[in-house]
Amino acid sequence: MRGIIKAVCISEKKGTEKHPVNEIVLKENFGIEGDAHAGKWHRQVSLLSAEKVDEFNARGGDAAIGAFGENILVSGIDFKKLPVGSIMRSGEVVMKLTQIGKECHSHCTIFARVGDCIM
Repeated sequence: MRGIIKAVCISEKKGTEKHPVNEIVLKENFGIEGDAHAGKWHRQVSLLSAEKVDEFNARGGDAAIGAFGENILVSGIDFKKLPVGSIMRSGEVVMKLTQIGKECHSHCTIFARVGDCIM
C-alpha cells in the first residue's frame, strides 16, 4: 500500500490546532522536533487520511490542514484499515502504528461546526 504525504504540521503548544510547515525533523523514540506532542510516549506522531478530511469538509466542516491535530496528512491510505503494529516507511523514516483514532474529549471547534468528529 502506498500513500502520498500531502502536508506536515506542528504545534508549539498542546490544545491548539497544528499548522503546516515545509519540513519536519523526526527524532527516534521522540517524534517531531518542535511539536508539542513529541516525547517519550506511545503517540509521538499523528497521521490522518486526507480522504477523511475531504469527506468531512464535503459535509460543511471547513477544516483546514492541521485542524484535527495531525502531524502528517496522507492521501491513499485508510489508517483505520491497518492493524495496530503496522510498519510504515517513508524514505529513511520508519514508524509503527500504535493506536487507531483518539477520543474527541473536549468537543472542539470542529465538533461545534458539524456536530461530529472524524477522530
